[in-house]
Amino acid sequence: MRRNTRRVMAGDLPIGGNAPISVQSMTNTDTRDIPTTIRQIKQLSEAGCELIRLAVVDQEAALALGKIRVQTKIPIAADIHFDHRLALVAVEQGVDKLRINPGNIGSHAKVKEVVAAARDHGIPIRIGVNSGSLAKWTVDKYGNTAKAMVESALEHVAILEALNFNDIIISLKATSVELTLESYKMIADIVDYPLHLGITEAGTPFFGAIKSAVGLGAILSLGIGDTIRVSLTSDPVEEVRVGWAILKSLGLRQRGPVFISCPTCGRTQIPLEKIAIEVEQKLSNLTKPLTVAIMGCVVNGPGEAKEADIGIAGGDGVGLVFSKGKIIRRVKEDELVDALVTEALKLEKEDD
Repeated sequence: MRRNTRRVMAGDLPIGGNAPISVQSMTNTDTRDIPTTIRQIKQLSEAGCELIRLAVVDQEAALALGKIRVQTKIPIAADIHFDHRLALVAVEQGVDKLRINPGNIGSHAKVKEVVAAARDHGIPIRIGVNSGSLAKWTVDKYGNTAKAMVESALEHVAILEALNFNDIIISLKATSVELTLESYKMIADIVDYPLHLGITEAGTPFFGAIKSAVGLGAILSLGIGDTIRVSLTSDPVEEVRVGWAILKSLGLRQRGPVFISCPTCGRTQIPLEKIAIEVEQKLSNLTKPLTVAIMGCVVNGPGEAKEADIGIAGGDGVGLVFSKGKIIRRVKEDELVDALVTEALKLEKEDD
């Protein structure tokens, strides 16, 4: 059962309060390079990103946010560290969310100023705790543990609550799956604020995707989590694709195709791996939830994948195109991919 939380709004995107679990990412461009940043935001949006975070490293970057804001509809979060003035400029430039840690941006007066600006503009604040930068007193007292992670977050939360500010989102990210899982389980029992999930610095596309799937999947399966970001050393578009794949695998969200394919065996008579990769690439931009099967055996393929919306099964020089287990076309082996793509596109357009 999904954990019940407060709901906050980042622009028109609801986070928490049983809203759909959103997928977000962060640009890896220089925010001051507006055309390049806009281009990447467009790519991320097309891939299914629902909130995009931008690094705000100085005043120039903060001022660039306004020009970026008017060129995209997707909610924008400003990532700010240490300098409260950058947060104030970001708010004035129209961002939809701030990512700051109140304890790290200066005096109480400076925090109060940022909170007042966020409140006046209806902007939530995400408190982001990272295992590599915990408050020193928490590490001294608890070590590098979930308790230290949670206490660091609660210290920041208390600052905002003392100012009667409750549009708060919390993240507790570690590179360790176990530490991240324990931290989210612990804080979920203490607060009702929405939680942003992530495994920080997860790694390269292959290992990072596996690590993120294991960690985020474990947390989400407990009903914990309201928005996610997969952190990969890769094109951020890949982060979005992996994020959606995790949610789709758990049945929590549906967007675009779910691909199933057999692991091959001695009966396989077509280059199934090559075909499966080609199909996935050609259908990756579909948005309608479809189950697409790529099977290697014409004998068992349609039956084994009878729940698929559309699929193909290959034989010796010939293949079948099937839907819901029923054969709809027979084609030559070299026509299998095009035939499947054609039928999938028809299904995509059916409700248009």
